[in-house]
Amino acid sequence: MAGISAASGLTGNWLAVTPNGDGTAQRTYFHLQQQGGRITGTIRWTLHLFSITASAGGPENFTIAAAMPLSWGERRVAYRGTLAGDELHLTKISGFGPDLPLIARRAPPGEGDLPARIEPPSVHPVRDNGLARTPPMGWNSWNKFANRIDDATVREIAAAMASNGMRDAGYVYVNIDDTWEGERDSGGSIHPNSKFPDMKALADYVHSEGLKLGIYSSPGPDTCEGYEGSYGHEEQDARTYAAWGVDYVKYDWCGAFTVYKDSEMQAVYQKMGDALLATGRPIVFSLCQYGVGGVWKWGPEAGGNLWRTGGDISDSWDSVSRIGFAQIELAPYSRPGHWNDPDMLEVGNGHMTDVEYRTHMTLWSMLAAPLIAGNDVRNMPASIRDILTNRDVIAIDQDQAARPPKRVWRSGRQEVWSRELADGDVALAVFNRASESARVAFAWKRVGIAKTPSQIRDLWRHAGQNGSGPEYSVEVPGHGVVLLRLR
Repeated sequence: MAGISAASGLTGNWLAVTPNGDGTAQRTYFHLQQQGGRITGTIRWTLHLFSITASAGGPENFTIAAAMPLSWGERRVAYRGTLAGDELHLTKISGFGPDLPLIARRAPPGEGDLPARIEPPSVHPVRDNGLARTPPMGWNSWNKFANRIDDATVREIAAAMASNGMRDAGYVYVNIDDTWEGERDSGGSIHPNSKFPDMKALADYVHSEGLKLGIYSSPGPDTCEGYEGSYGHEEQDARTYAAWGVDYVKYDWCGAFTVYKDSEMQAVYQKMGDALLATGRPIVFSLCQYGVGGVWKWGPEAGGNLWRTGGDISDSWDSVSRIGFAQIELAPYSRPGHWNDPDMLEVGNGHMTDVEYRTHMTLWSMLAAPLIAGNDVRNMPASIRDILTNRDVIAIDQDQAARPPKRVWRSGRQEVWSRELADGDVALAVFNRASESARVAFAWKRVGIAKTPSQIRDLWRHAGQNGSGPEYSVEVPGHGVVLLRLR
């Protein structure tokens, strides 16, 4: 066999299998053609299909570089390798994909090819499911646990939310993100992997705590982490989720760009929107496609209760402020049942100050954004719990009128947002985007308040005062906020 491999060189279809530790595995395919000193072909790692753009060397020692064009840029990867008998020994030099050394063996021709394209349906409006009349509130596993999430952790999170005040403050969804998926059986039904031995039993437990269970999938053949997506199994997966007792589905475009164009998003999401409705179970539908294609304009038509408006958030002031302050231009597109989603909360994940976390929570609440916590709620300090469960701030987010905020005043790095509330009160957020504290002063009329408020309540300090005089002045810490409710 070694002689045959050496004679054929690198030409062939090679497969490297990397176990995930949960009964599933990542598969990386190297479809190579060697012509003298030149190597061409493709590299496929889960949802990523790279075309080789440069190469050097031969079987004894070679390098290959590959690229994958995307609508928002390009991803690249490069490997160094050698042929040892019937095995390719590969090490990633740079770029996207697994960092571990890989051992690839020959696979049958065609194995690892992308599945045949399924044409999306004609676009039509999906019936409103009647859910999420106020922005959804809950928790998601990704920001803190990523691929380390499992059944036991979800149960502990649910128990903590039921006892630490989060459930009573309105956080009801316990959402499992990517890496729960296992294999499909001979009938095509999806099963969880070994980290989640019984999804129905887990849903029953979460429900017993007065909470609801959420799950994750993709309209593509793979999810972001290379697990099984819903491509070609949309109706079947929706029925499975309903049978398990799932109450919320996050549907991530990540794995779909290998088979669909961005311009087909509405039809592709509509397919799952229809499928969830057909189950007869109330299931909130969360569209996760990073704000591509002006989703806020068509998200409701695809059945979406919420839709991501941009890229992934991270636990940093730069990320939170960049995302949060840009959302105000999109605020008019939110309405009961259909919400702009600037991504999950990072409150409590440890890389910002409590002052910055209060600003984070204020921005999301003024925007009427979904409040989906992403920290470890089992052992959070009291200061973080108090930020997440501040009933006065949550009331702004959950206000039934769902009127959009307006930026009504700006001077340098300070700005004021105003939002009219259902009972006639006004929420006024005084932001200081500078790193140093600042005294902010303005006339009430300048921020749209016709006369001096009779009552002013500071929602973070839990302190009230009577209004006096035509102007207001307050010291705001660096990266901080003062959030007022005016009557």
